[in-house]
Amino acid sequence: MSADNLVELRDVEFRYDARPVLTGVGMTIPRGKVVAIMGLSGSGKTTVLRLIGGQVKPNAGTVSVAGQPIHELSHGELYKLRRRMGMLFQFGALFTDYSVFENVAFPLREHTRLPEVMIRDLVLMKLNAVGLRGAAQLKPAELSGGMARRVALARAIALDPMLIMYDEPFTGLDPISTGVIANLIRKLNDALGATSIIVTHDVNESFKIVDHVYFVSAGVIVAEGTPQSLRNSTVPFVHQFVHGETDGPVPFHYPADDYSKALGVERMP
Repeated sequence: MSADNLVELRDVEFRYDARPVLTGVGMTIPRGKVVAIMGLSGSGKTTVLRLIGGQVKPNAGTVSVAGQPIHELSHGELYKLRRRMGMLFQFGALFTDYSVFENVAFPLREHTRLPEVMIRDLVLMKLNAVGLRGAAQLKPAELSGGMARRVALARAIALDPMLIMYDEPFTGLDPISTGVIANLIRKLNDALGATSIIVTHDVNESFKIVDHVYFVSAGVIVAEGTPQSLRNSTVPFVHQFVHGETDGPVPFHYPADDYSKALGVERMP
């Protein structure tokens, strides 16, 4: 594994029981970069994050983070490496009974033995970085969707991780909140000297902030490159996805019998 790459997947195969999800997937995530993984729902994007985080193990191939093969680590070694990872789950996944402050403090209390006065300062620093220091005592139910996502981002960076993973960070947000989250992802990545992986469907917003994009379809990488190169891609699936076209390799109609037969109508000679 190159020292310039924080994450590498080589010839990775994964399946749930007999159902293949990923087939021969290879990715390299350079240190300090923001990389997007895009594709249709069910194409295996979130599974890639689960493999990198060690939640599941590949059936074949290797998944390495910081030079360590994730699937070969002991429970203790994996737990230690996860302390250097941050995760922003789809819809935030905040603890509903905790205040904003307590949500962000949770990983600090779980993974460190820092005194409370230092935890307090760190939490306020992270909340200030996402513009929500004034909301520290609010409960998640009192937050808008965009605010909740920003709190979740503050929690994800609480331990100053080397790797931050985002699972659909823009889902359900209004255009202003989406833009705020996108800018924070880029700025926090650069400020922390971290590496970020974003699983997303949002072409316009993600293409503004990422350095590299992988397109996954039916469990394989069908294209990769810079946002600009992929906007000009001639790969039919990528072109349809990027430009939001209805006609292309992804059909509008689900496979069905002949329509006229279904209506009981005979074709005219």
